[in-house]
Amino acid sequence: MWHSEPRALYKEEEHVKLMLYFAYGSNMNWPQMQRRCPSARFITIARLKDHKLGFPLKSKSRGCGAAGALPELEETIWGVVYEIDEREIEPLDRAEDYVPGGEGNNYRREESLVYPGRDREKPLAVSLYFPEVQADPPLPSAAYKRLIMDGAKFWGLPEEYLCGLEAIKVAP
Repeated sequence: MWHSEPRALYKEEEHVKLMLYFAYGSNMNWPQMQRRCPSARFITIARLKDHKLGFPLKSKSRGCGAAGALPELEETIWGVVYEIDEREIEPLDRAEDYVPGGEGNNYRREESLVYPGRDREKPLAVSLYFPEVQADPPLPSAAYKRLIMDGAKFWGLPEEYLCGLEAIKVAP
């Protein structure tokens, strides 16, 4: 049975809390997500409304521009909803350069609504990472863009969105 709490949507299964997480950057890449959260289970593709994909910060681990959901009316970010064991949120936070209550975070984890599939309008409450925008971040690397593209293609995101991802400029 699913329960709604202020911080996340979760389900109890044999005393394990499961939460929904929306990935829109490199965590759409299934091999990467499996390494970071072995319990991850694909639920659906979904849309984050009124946001656009940008690269507004420098990844501490990759040294290149990193994906971020930026507010923008009438724009949409496509991504993937995973169900993960709540105990794996700490390693995922670390991978996203996020320490709850810490200073110098690249992201902040928040709850938001996403809309499953292409046409359904009933939203899901999910956890996702929003960027802490930095001045003059670098472009993403070709390898980082490839992780995003591979994940988006693997999960069957819409062709129009894939074309937009393909157009992302990368560092030389």
